Amino acid sequence: MPGSIDDWSNGMNPNRQPDFETRCIHFAEDRERDLGAAAPPLYQCSTFTYPDCEAFSHRTDASPPRYDYTRTSSPTTKLLERKIAELESGGAARAFASGMAAISAAVLSCVKAGDHIVTIETVYGPTRKLFSEYLPRYGIETTYVRGTEIDDFRTALRPNTRLVYVESPSSLLFELQDLAAVAELAKSNGLTTICDNSNATPYFQNPLQFGIDIVVHTATKYIGGHSDLLAGLAVASKERIALLSVYEGELLGGVADPFACWLMLRGLRTLAVRLDRHQSNAMAIAGLLESHAQVARVFYPGLTSHPQAELARRQMRGHTGMLSFELSDNSRERAERVVNALEYFCIAVSWGGYESLAIPMEVIDSATGRKTWIIRLSVGLESVKDLSADLTKALSPTIRSGPVQDPHRIG
Repeated sequence: MPGSIDDWSNGMNPNRQPDFETRCIHFAEDRERDLGAAAPPLYQCSTFTYPDCEAFSHRTDASPPRYDYTRTSSPTTKLLERKIAELESGGAARAFASGMAAISAAVLSCVKAGDHIVTIETVYGPTRKLFSEYLPRYGIETTYVRGTEIDDFRTALRPNTRLVYVESPSSLLFELQDLAAVAELAKSNGLTTICDNSNATPYFQNPLQFGIDIVVHTATKYIGGHSDLLAGLAVASKERIALLSVYEGELLGGVADPFACWLMLRGLRTLAVRLDRHQSNAMAIAGLLESHAQVARVFYPGLTSHPQAELARRQMRGHTGMLSFELSDNSRERAERVVNALEYFCIAVSWGGYESLAIPMEVIDSATGRKTWIIRLSVGLESVKDLSADLTKALSPTIRSGPVQDPHRIG
């Protein structure tokens, strides 16, 4: 196959774009340039050299453009960004050193002192801390809404609102927002929208196709997929990413390391296969929990019993391995006893890796406003029979385990 695949008519059917899995592997690859390497090389360097002073003087307008300094870009980073932009149906992407670096950069690119943000109550914990504790230093206020109805957002708007930030499915309780309706409301009021798409990934959802302006990812999760990297991504139009890259990217300096980008490229090659397995395992676990006598509720958008199942069918193509459940005895002691009794579900923060994880957490039920304890699961790639047996054993009402875990170590 000749050269770099910049469009899909090059050696392929000109009337059909390849499927997601094929684009993950082949889009923007140039194996001839890379001496036939099946995997792209890693450019693990901080700076790039020039053959003479004339080349250095014209480095910004050279054709093709030369790489200068890795805080700006590198061949490894650029390949990843091109693939992610393609998979998210965006104009361009920017890779960051962590999910919060991407989220912070995207948010800061949209607001200034005195502005107002509307977001959801169950937004990712560190994002909420950014909104509640950091941005108020600069006179930026945030209103939190449930977000399951478009009127939740409409009634929260103020004259100084500049940004609507959503996360669908949301953290912990996995509620959805109607992305098309949110985008339409925002555009009619001259506002910018950001969607955290870390949970669904571009395999199962493309917020930009619903009119959202910027998509962010904690790529540490499913895109990396192996619990061995820390990274974030932002995707938007070429114009937005160009400005974001110069100011919030280069000046704040949260650039992704080339090795992390290379690991993300590796993760993309198996993303669809892994997510299909995460989904099938999670569906089986959600069904098991839903029918279990010790379980009061299961929070998983893939279940037909989920109150937003119809919306999920409209804007998502599938579901990942993230779910949570509330026990009939929804006390802290009972939740931690169940988690301590698990063998194959490790106790750890983060999610989206190959391994299954479980943590007990106290949350505010967005429907009732009451506090309750839930168990959040990241269902991994192990045998679903083993995972099911592990949960069944841990849920036994007679189970006894070690001491109650200190919740402060959860983070």
